[in-house]
Amino acid sequence: MRKMVRCIYIIFFALSMVFISQHAYSQENLNSMLTPYLSEYELPAIAVAVAKNGKIVAAGVAGVRKAGTNISVKINDRFHLGSDTKAFTALLAAMLVEEGKLAWHTTIGEVFPELLEKMDPGIRQVTLEQLLSHTSGIPTDNEETLNVYREAMLQEGNLDEMRYWLVKEWVKKPLIFQSGSRFAYSNMGYTIAGAMIERRAKKTWEELMVERIFIPLKLKTAGLGPQASSGKIDAPIGHKIIDGKIKAFLSGPNGDVPPILGPAGNAHMSILDFIKWAQWNAAEGMRAPQLVKPETIKKLHTPIIDVSVKKDTPPGTPPGGKYCLGWGETFPEWTQKPLLSHGGSNGMNLAHIWIDTQKDYTMVLITNIGGKKADEALRAIAKELYQRYAKKIKR
Repeated sequence: MRKMVRCIYIIFFALSMVFISQHAYSQENLNSMLTPYLSEYELPAIAVAVAKNGKIVAAGVAGVRKAGTNISVKINDRFHLGSDTKAFTALLAAMLVEEGKLAWHTTIGEVFPELLEKMDPGIRQVTLEQLLSHTSGIPTDNEETLNVYREAMLQEGNLDEMRYWLVKEWVKKPLIFQSGSRFAYSNMGYTIAGAMIERRAKKTWEELMVERIFIPLKLKTAGLGPQASSGKIDAPIGHKIIDGKIKAFLSGPNGDVPPILGPAGNAHMSILDFIKWAQWNAAEGMRAPQLVKPETIKKLHTPIIDVSVKKDTPPGTPPGGKYCLGWGETFPEWTQKPLLSHGGSNGMNLAHIWIDTQKDYTMVLITNIGGKKADEALRAIAKELYQRYAKKIKR
């Protein structure tokens, strides 16, 4: 009798696993659709996923982890997100606002009062919201900011201590325009916002990202810094076009932005975890886990400032539209309304996220090469996906 019960149990378990496996991979496979884009746009690899009403309906990958090899990409491979990390930083800030440890109007001077004497009068009044909306008056990356990043990375201590050193040095400098008056995409601003979060949370930004976002959302492939392990090609590594040829960048000092810039853009994860993050945002607080109140998520998604259209905008930065808090609002030519969106690139990878909150529809697209041609490829694929799937949605 026991043997019969055990046999029935084993059969039931096996059938359950088959059902779960089939259900997990029931979405449409887009591998063959993506393959032509590889040669057309000279991409080493592409990964995309589409979801609606909280379920993945299509996903796929194509290409190789490193150009010139036959190491194929896998659906669970980690890709670099670049500035799409900014939305995570804004969410951490929102958590602290709800907890009363920060307010949207909290200023740099209030968080670092010991630096007030040496602070420029303008920068001491810059608020958390202005830093997260790129309206602080702190400039876009230039030679001066890059020099401060490099010097900060030579300081002793943990990354939060290096960021504090950066704050101490940068707050002496004047703003390039009155805070709150206009838009200037600023990685320095986001790094300072990360330092404010660290001061009030009493933990590093890296710890907070893992403990308060990655783990609750079950983003199992998520991490920070280079997506591949040192000395290995265990993930799609980044590439650049140099002198007309594709150059691969292994994990190392030149394989990503300096770690101090984490709050501005150094997260990585698989395309399936990336779409999970997109789905959670698309529901605006109506999908578990509830990390912040629905009205708080809607605030993060609400436009604050217009972004003027520029022809030579670097891929991964807002080309126009409006900017919210860690998110942009863009009106692509293939939709009839604006979408919540963002791009991210460390110059060697490129990631796009598109969200239609009204339809609960999301698309995420990543490639392991930077540059304008990669940006054109992701936008072309996004158009095809939106026309194929979004128009079928009935709410």
